[in-house]
Amino acid sequence: MERLQKVMAHAGIASRRKSEELIVKGHVRVNGKLVTELGVQVGNSDKVEVDGVPIDREEPIYFLLNKPRNMISAVSDDKERRVVTDLFPHVEQRIYPVGRLDYDTTGVLILTNDGELSQMLMHPKFHIDKTYVAKVEGMVDRRSLNKLENGINIEGKKTSPAKAKILSADKDKNVTMVELTIHEGRNQQVKNMFRSIGHPVQKLKRETYGTLNLNGLRPGEWRELKSFEVNQLRNLINENKNEID
Repeated sequence: MERLQKVMAHAGIASRRKSEELIVKGHVRVNGKLVTELGVQVGNSDKVEVDGVPIDREEPIYFLLNKPRNMISAVSDDKERRVVTDLFPHVEQRIYPVGRLDYDTTGVLILTNDGELSQMLMHPKFHIDKTYVAKVEGMVDRRSLNKLENGINIEGKKTSPAKAKILSADKDKNVTMVELTIHEGRNQQVKNMFRSIGHPVQKLKRETYGTLNLNGLRPGEWRELKSFEVNQLRNLINENKNEID
């Protein structure tokens, strides 16, 4: 037996907190009976409906993808461009990407049907580090790195402290390779951070996501996460949650 809001979150309906709101506001029925109080537990044989629509009670599944260039981090695209779920034709579960990588950005991308874990991984309050390697225009100096690390105002909001270091520099080609670690996930945040310091990104790859990395995966390849890897992500969330509390 599991709490109703947890089952809803796992089914991808909403985060656990939003699922609780749906319950309290009278959107949820269990075995045909309206449920408006929290704390209700349901089993595999119970029928759960949200606004009259039964939810799928799939077993949670988790994948790690090395996202290639020129692919959308979504389950569909109105312009009929390739999407990351096209790489999983034999997976029967309804999976979706955790967050997104830009069309031309490569690297670590998690896909799952676990809505609750997905919401926590994406929420900036849990401080899940993501490390990127960016090829940028110009020669980046220490002063510019300090700006990245201390936070930059983007659209009126300052970015959280980050970690940055220069991996290499090519004066002839006028480019620098920079490693940047952040825990936020705003739209095109990394590109906007580099653009704001005068070093537009030419190429971008996400190397790590929390405890996960791309070891052994070529662009377009994926593998199912092992149980201990999922537990490591959950432990990381709980550790950071405790620090916040």
